[in-house]
Amino acid sequence: MLTEQRQAEILRLLDQKGSVTLQELKDYFDTSESTIRRDLTQLDQRGDLVKVFGGAVKKESGITTREERVSFRMEQNQDAKIRIGRYAASLIEPNDFVYLDAGTTTASMIPFLTEKSAVYVTNAISHALQLADNGFRVLLIEGELKATTQAIVGEEAYACIQKYNFTKGFLGTNGINRKVGYTTPDINEAAIKRCALRRSEQAFVLCDSSKFSQVNPVTFGGFYDASVITEAYADESYQKEKNILIAE
Repeated sequence: MLTEQRQAEILRLLDQKGSVTLQELKDYFDTSESTIRRDLTQLDQRGDLVKVFGGAVKKESGITTREERVSFRMEQNQDAKIRIGRYAASLIEPNDFVYLDAGTTTASMIPFLTEKSAVYVTNAISHALQLADNGFRVLLIEGELKATTQAIVGEEAYACIQKYNFTKGFLGTNGINRKVGYTTPDINEAAIKRCALRRSEQAFVLCDSSKFSQVNPVTFGGFYDASVITEAYADESYQKEKNILIAE
């Protein structure tokens, strides 16, 4: 198949599905990953689609690259975050070794935490300070501080998280999409989230229902790689998903 024909077919598939993965395209065209990557790069450069980690999404699918500051996000969907935080905190058990990701939704867990025998590891300075003030044992990840999200990222942070085996990990996300998975705008922050997710025996993604079907440039986990804690179903199609937990 000629390059032009293959690229036209990729766009046709995107029109039908909204997103495609590298593996899907490799299998569909029976060709190499490098060929598909070149196609996606060319189509992205022409503005015909948007490349994301592991695939591509439609140009008009509402992909978001802007990342709001923590001070702004703290004011959004506060009631939903309180419900989600209370539910997530109730999952902590004696002697758990917990990863608590940076973010305003994961921060909503802290006022409801009661298990003093658990150890909490976090890449958020604000989380660490609140946990320590409340009398919990805290390990703060070292690395570069990202001002926008107040998250610690970078190679040092990644290497630090790789040393740990968490019983439970609680992660924030900027978007959830069944096909694309959990996404965030920043590749460095995505690397930390991906590492923490893989090092967690049980992984939970915390987000309010407005994040469903949103797509950001970088994927850090597949939809079924974690349980989702949210306050309501985004739509009826998600009610059949067993990995979605509704915080009452």
